[in-house]
Amino acid sequence: MPIIGSILKKGIKLRETLEQDYTSPYDLQKKELSKLLISARNTQFGRNYNFHEVLEQFRSFGSHDFFNAFKANVPVYDYDKINDEWWHKIREGETDVCWPGKTKFFALSSGTSGAASKYIPVTKDMIRQIRKTGTRHTYTLSKYDLPDVFFQSGFLMLGGSTSLNFSGNYYYGDLSGITTGQLPVWVQGFSRPSPKIKKHKDWATKLDEIVESAHKWNIGMLAGVPAWMTILVERLIEKHKVDNIHEIWPNLQVYVHGGVSFEPYRKAFDRLLGRPIYYTDSYLASEGFLAFQDEPNKRSMRLVLNGGIFHEFVPFTDRNFDENGQLRENPDTVMIDQVEEGVDYALLISTVSGSWRYLIGDTIRFVDKFNSQIIITGRTKHFLSLCGEHLSVDNMNRAVEMASEQFNIAIKEFTVAGIPEGNLFAHHWYVGTDDPVDAEKLRLAIDENLRKVNDDYGVERDHALKGFYLDVLPNETFYAWLRRHGKEGGQTKFPRVLKGEKLEDWLSFVQEQAQTQG
Repeated sequence: MPIIGSILKKGIKLRETLEQDYTSPYDLQKKELSKLLISARNTQFGRNYNFHEVLEQFRSFGSHDFFNAFKANVPVYDYDKINDEWWHKIREGETDVCWPGKTKFFALSSGTSGAASKYIPVTKDMIRQIRKTGTRHTYTLSKYDLPDVFFQSGFLMLGGSTSLNFSGNYYYGDLSGITTGQLPVWVQGFSRPSPKIKKHKDWATKLDEIVESAHKWNIGMLAGVPAWMTILVERLIEKHKVDNIHEIWPNLQVYVHGGVSFEPYRKAFDRLLGRPIYYTDSYLASEGFLAFQDEPNKRSMRLVLNGGIFHEFVPFTDRNFDENGQLRENPDTVMIDQVEEGVDYALLISTVSGSWRYLIGDTIRFVDKFNSQIIITGRTKHFLSLCGEHLSVDNMNRAVEMASEQFNIAIKEFTVAGIPEGNLFAHHWYVGTDDPVDAEKLRLAIDENLRKVNDDYGVERDHALKGFYLDVLPNETFYAWLRRHGKEGGQTKFPRVLKGEKLEDWLSFVQEQAQTQG
């Protein structure tokens, strides 16, 4: 019986799931931090920041004494700081740096804001936790109304190459390639594509071979980033001259997406189906598996509080972040029991991979504190507030989703830039769709939608934010830009906000494309 059936039909429920169901979020996170500190207390990092002293505070009667001691002893880190001070030592072959032992793997992650690739340590303990959380996510499918044939089906994971690069001291590649390559043999037997195809480093070759073989597979579940999964399914339909993907995979019932909001892709993906399927969200970053959707028909995810990660929450305010989304010195941070619903927070995480008070770069919002339900609202550097409009990626996604419905078009990609307009300001949108649409009407609709979802935006559009420009481009323009920078496929996402050098490069690229096509 395939993996899905073996988990669900036997009624297996992981102890970790029960623990989170029946333990307070505060107690789970206090225990998680204690375990992290105990494990790392004799590492170079642990000795430098006196983890022993912090651990003494766990015996205190004060409910947050241990947390305050942790914050007092350990500074906040972004990637550049922790890499320059600590992680470079791991890549040079040193052991017991930020986590016990030798770290064998590094996940390459450029995110969607930084220019150079980031090398994120991935320990065996983290791989184990990712597996457990992935199984917990799979278990939630028992809550869905799925036919018996689904449990006899396999799953297709569209990720990075399992053929990792070797530096001499460590292996590096996409996190999906690292974790897929480390799956147990009995699991790999039910996943697609084949191990041979998974090893391909060339994304175009990998897609070609999947398209050639996929009609032979019995697929019940898909997993991958929406942009590339949509492209794959479109190519399959074209290759086999069918009307929809269910003519090739009749048992397809579930698509697990993540990495970026699915809403801009929903209409385009719905068109590829012969009947509705379940969409379920996951929050698997290079730094760890942070959250997953635990019930059907939700638009929120449950934060994992006992999966090898301790979470801190930084209110996303001017007090804690500058106008470029950079974290200020000594930011305010709170624990899980101190958060408020409806407030945007940036995430700091400490993990079993040796991340400590690490700014992951995402912003989230609690929609149900009691059940630790969150939504991702954007990136700390992917927002626009040129004059107080405080426009988040979540606002942008909602405005685009509304416009897609209004015009019955599929908008797969978009990006936004803030630009000067005389002495005032303007936004310039670049919207990707292959459907016919009046650009001027679309411009007016998205502008009006943004007013509806963000009051601050509405105020500033009447005052300092004078311009709103919009260009409609083919989706291929966005993917070609990613391809030029070697960012095609796998876990790569197009940035929703462009600033600085990336914006200049994008503007130059769009102009080149226009001249070529003109």
